[in-house]
Amino acid sequence: MRGSLGAVIGRYPSSDGGQMGGIIRHNRKCRDIVFLVIFIAFWVAMIVNSSFGFNQGNPLRLTYGLDYKGNVCGDKHADPGLRELELRYWLNPNQVYQSGLKDSQFKLVNARSICLLDCPIPSEDSLNWVCDYPEGEIRLSMDDWIDRNYDYFEFLTPEMRNTSLQLQGPCYPVIFPSVNVYWSCQFIARVSNVSLKHWQQMGGVNINEDIIIDKSIHRSINSRSSVLKRYMADIGKSWPVLIVCGGILPLFLSVIWLLMIRHFVAAMPWITVSLFNILIISVTMFYYLKAGWIGNDAVNPIIGEHDPYVHVYGRELHHLRAVAVLMTFIMVVALLTSIAIVRRILMATSVLKVAAKVIGEVQALIIFPVIPYTILAIFYMFWLSAALHLFSSGQVLQNDCNSNCCAYDLVSKRVNCDRCCGYSIHYTPHIGVAILFHLFGCYWATQFFIACSSTVIAGSVASYYWARGGTSPEIPFLPVFSSMKRLIRYSLGSVALGSLILSFVESIRFMLESIRRKLKVSSTTPDNWFGKVAFHTSSFCLRCIECTIKSVNRNAYIMIAITGKSFCKASAISTELIINNILRIGRVNVIGDVILFLGKLCVSLASALFAFLMLDTHKYRSGHNKISSPLFPVLVCWGLGYVVATLFFAVVEMSIDTIILSFCQDSEEHQGTAQYAPPLLIETLNDQNEMQRLTQGPQ
Repeated sequence: MRGSLGAVIGRYPSSDGGQMGGIIRHNRKCRDIVFLVIFIAFWVAMIVNSSFGFNQGNPLRLTYGLDYKGNVCGDKHADPGLRELELRYWLNPNQVYQSGLKDSQFKLVNARSICLLDCPIPSEDSLNWVCDYPEGEIRLSMDDWIDRNYDYFEFLTPEMRNTSLQLQGPCYPVIFPSVNVYWSCQFIARVSNVSLKHWQQMGGVNINEDIIIDKSIHRSINSRSSVLKRYMADIGKSWPVLIVCGGILPLFLSVIWLLMIRHFVAAMPWITVSLFNILIISVTMFYYLKAGWIGNDAVNPIIGEHDPYVHVYGRELHHLRAVAVLMTFIMVVALLTSIAIVRRILMATSVLKVAAKVIGEVQALIIFPVIPYTILAIFYMFWLSAALHLFSSGQVLQNDCNSNCCAYDLVSKRVNCDRCCGYSIHYTPHIGVAILFHLFGCYWATQFFIACSSTVIAGSVASYYWARGGTSPEIPFLPVFSSMKRLIRYSLGSVALGSLILSFVESIRFMLESIRRKLKVSSTTPDNWFGKVAFHTSSFCLRCIECTIKSVNRNAYIMIAITGKSFCKASAISTELIINNILRIGRVNVIGDVILFLGKLCVSLASALFAFLMLDTHKYRSGHNKISSPLFPVLVCWGLGYVVATLFFAVVEMSIDTIILSFCQDSEEHQGTAQYAPPLLIETLNDQNEMQRLTQGPQ
């Protein structure tokens, strides 16, 4: 029976007084304008927020450390110029040792460090020196200083030599070998006996040889903030991979998938399921490979050639192993699920035939997603660049410390104890808020463009359905562009509201999940059984709410495209229609959605697989462009591939949903007989039992 909403998609008089098949152009006006204004204001705020990052940030800080003057290593604009001097080296080994002691107030960030081209190693027959930047009475250029392996000890005055033997500079002995670990010279607690003997013969002060000198730098390099910075830097270094595997490749694969749906619809479900299984196994094996559980290709934090007996591990390796375990679980569940749906694939084929027919009739649907794809591609390039600058937009300030670490000042020609404290990058709370705002903006913008694309597709398919399968002259010549015009003119506010609701709910879920993880780590989970049940089911409930809202939004966009109603009204109409016909559309649509979801995963998994292959080349494994881990670039390519696939697969997804919703509404309005259904839809649902469920109203 019909509800109180009345006819939603009936035959209405057209503007010229005649009858037209549907209400695609009937009774439209601008809806939800307030939320469109909010969205525009949000974009203005995004631009202002990003401009702050561009003005204050320096992506070099994400990769390279600071010297004792507060310069970023590798910065050609520093004083002195540090172009190509990208490695941070701690001059005084005793300061490194002191910073590693448990009860010491001296921190490694205050130890005297300079930027070098390579990590110094002890001499086999004498004593090597590393001297401070040449200035004052030292008349050497930076190039000459580098050519001399940073050693000008022979030019020092007796006073300077004496302070150097007291480990106060300007020259310092190379007693410990060091290795380049993520652009910091990691000391190896394996003292050179020859160098130490020469140092002692010259009357140098005692140098501590404990393993602490190794662990102090290691802890600094592997701190959480350092790892996060390296992950962000990996995104910047691997931008060619992001363009190819996150943009071009998923575009190509998505178009190929749509064309195959159009011409080989019967085989596509089988091909999709088979490819999905192959790809998820391949990606999982790559994670095992990079985690070092298969072969000897584990992620190595050491950059360049090094002693094969030196083993250094980083957090990145542990993260890769954790993801490898997670992928193993996902792979097993995916394989079992794909086996379970084999018997239902024939039903999916029947549903996909309808979408293939629509794509064949409205051929512009295959090309249309290129428009939102291009807009999103431009947005992502701007967003990623702004994100890198925001993450590096802290202020470089001198630390506040009381440590006694005097050093010879070549300019003032004396030992200076006034500039003992080193420099650090300080992040104020508003920078954290700016980063969160930037992340929220990315999600909202992505959902907005996907929603716009879905609404345009729904309007095009609705035109096809309510014009009797495209054979009527009443259907617009270019339904896609007509639907775009209606969206831009009337419904952008409604789309902005729907995408905002989904983004807000997802943000709440993310924050609650973060709190839940912190409580778990801090061992403050509830002790009683009721608390534990509530604690562990919260994440599942939030995920269910998110999925429900996504489904409601998708159907609301269909009704917005068809009726031109506001978002809330369209949601009410679509929800009532689904509730009244839940048995009619559930069984037919679920399997089709599963196949489409697997198709999206195939595109994203293929993007991740090719990202692994590109990142496995020499360019990203050594030298200047070495990435700390393939984890983040691969995940970003995976996410970008899924977004691109969502844009293109929405052609099939929205076609199926729009056709089925229109069919149910059509059959309800006409006493169980759908008058506007295209012949293929009737043929596809020709089974009597299925037809009975689809054409009889609720009892």
